[in-house]
Amino acid sequence: MKIKRILIANRGEIALRALRTIQEMGKEAIVVHSTADKDALYVKYADASICIGAPRSSDSYLNIPAILSAAEISEADAIFPGYGFLSENQNFVEICQKHNIKFIGPSVEAMSLMSDKSKAKQVMQRAGVPVVPGSDGEITDMSVAKKLAKEIGYPVILKAAAGGGGRGMRVVEKEEDLEKNFWAAESEAMSAFGDGSMYMEKYISNPRHIEVQILADEHGNAVHIGERDCSMQRRHQKLIEESPASLLDETTRKKLHQTAITATKAIGYCGAGTFEFLYDQKSKEFYFIEMNTRLQVEHCVSEMVSGLDLIEWMIRIAEGEKLLSQDEINLSGHALECRITAEDPKSFVPNPGKIIKYIAPGGRNVRMDSYIYEGYSVLPYYDSMIGKLIVYEKDRNRAIAKMRVALDELVIQGIKTTKDFHRTMMDNLDFINNKYDTNYLSKH
Repeated sequence: MKIKRILIANRGEIALRALRTIQEMGKEAIVVHSTADKDALYVKYADASICIGAPRSSDSYLNIPAILSAAEISEADAIFPGYGFLSENQNFVEICQKHNIKFIGPSVEAMSLMSDKSKAKQVMQRAGVPVVPGSDGEITDMSVAKKLAKEIGYPVILKAAAGGGGRGMRVVEKEEDLEKNFWAAESEAMSAFGDGSMYMEKYISNPRHIEVQILADEHGNAVHIGERDCSMQRRHQKLIEESPASLLDETTRKKLHQTAITATKAIGYCGAGTFEFLYDQKSKEFYFIEMNTRLQVEHCVSEMVSGLDLIEWMIRIAEGEKLLSQDEINLSGHALECRITAEDPKSFVPNPGKIIKYIAPGGRNVRMDSYIYEGYSVLPYYDSMIGKLIVYEKDRNRAIAKMRVALDELVIQGIKTTKDFHRTMMDNLDFINNKYDTNYLSKH
């Protein structure tokens, strides 16, 4: 099936990023937008744009009937979901299928298998993928929770089965704190996701967050595009990402890649996806934690080290094309990404407002994926990420040095941004020497 016209069911930086690839492939890019986003760059550059509702996400970017109507009005063959919003909404995928609109992403079946974290863990265990010791499914009884915590040993972590973004999550150091944390996490999960199901895992105290980018086609082929280290986090939100994960030895790296390929084939996956693992720096063991059945924010670093356009490959796979072989994918050098958000760099409190001056950095192997411009007003209704600054160099030290220069060149005035936080981190000796874990920022 040749796709001619693609509707982008998203906004901001990823809408503009997808639009470029779609048009470079000689296809038409249709965008949807809320009334608040009428002045966005992706609206200006699209082949056609359709307003789908009021500023609130529930009235626009999460409004399935409005998005489907836009796809039918514009005669779109396919929908590209990006990340967030409807990208992992199984109901949306099924509705697209019923309307004969190709969803550029995995099948409902694969999405369903991986969407519930406790079910995903069971599927991975059956495929021989190492998982963090913990409950086999959801825990509903406090006596069962106490018994299991004793068996796997404290500290343990309670997680929402339907969760994400760090919500519905609690670390418990000792038995007397288990009950109150369990009910608090369950309550938070219920209000955030409408589902209070909880499961428990062994808490690894000095982990790194390592993930493997995969692509799979409908002919049963699967390849990896290397791994990313996303360990510099605040409240489980990634801030700095890089590829490769330079702390891994070559044996562990190969084992990690092969594990991701095995897992991909075990679930019959098709499209782009990411397997996320916790890496224990003491034991040098890695454990599956979840799969993201969509493109990741940090896909850019994998593009830089591979020279591939992952969105282009998602579209080609959706058209029924066969993938490259693993031998044809050449991974080299080191890429680093800083997520720039409209937030106070000290408190991380969102800071929407009008940008009065904007200068993007330039130079060889410097990439600024952003949708902002001088005079643009950053809106209070959506995620506060306004751009991603990505650099590529021959090794990690040179990449850090290049990122320093790029951050110094980046000018955003009128609002507070996290640029200064990132600039400080590029001089942080623990970061430079690769001596940190996912809890580093909460400790320091």
